[in-house]
Amino acid sequence: MSDSTAPRTTPENPPVASRGTRLQVPELISIGVFSALYFVMVCVATLVSTLFTGGFGSIFLPAIAALISGPVYMLSVARVGRFGGITVMGMVIGLFLFVSGHFILSFAASVVFPVAADLIARAGAYRGKAPLLVSYVVFSYGLTGPILPLWFMRDAYVASLEARGKDAAYIDGVFANINMGTFAASMTAILVCAAVGGLFGMRLMRKHLAKAGLA
Repeated sequence: MSDSTAPRTTPENPPVASRGTRLQVPELISIGVFSALYFVMVCVATLVSTLFTGGFGSIFLPAIAALISGPVYMLSVARVGRFGGITVMGMVIGLFLFVSGHFILSFAASVVFPVAADLIARAGAYRGKAPLLVSYVVFSYGLTGPILPLWFMRDAYVASLEARGKDAAYIDGVFANINMGTFAASMTAILVCAAVGGLFGMRLMRKHLAKAGLA
């Protein structure tokens, strides 16, 4: 006979791992898979931002990624449900950005924001809808590492472009739209798009992934 008082497993109330506190090998494998899926979403966002946002492409890439990556994030949390899963996924993405030539700030942001997101999700036992949504919003700011130097490390950014052989016309084009107004617009866009993407991820899990037994 089942216990009617036991908590239901739903997209907003996913199962939480209870086997100790350390990530296990199957969970690390899952994190690797979801990190790869998230990276695919980032690549799609890169393409979309290049094609449709013109000179604003790079500064709105994190927002576009946040809009389309909600299902990947929510399914990852449902699968792992343990502290460290969100952090490791963010660090994997950050490490790739760093080794691909971005500033160390890229990796730093991919540690700080995912750790904060992990803590927020843990506060809701990886179940509560509101903590998970806030967690995803915070996690989405982890992709700001590659673009923050445009505003706050301009000289270093220019030097890196010059070292790669970029001429003055190219560099002027890169910084044509870089001001505090576009900084505010970029950060606000991440907030809005992550909220929408996170809600969509939860809805998709509830209607499709949970029925298929994937969550």
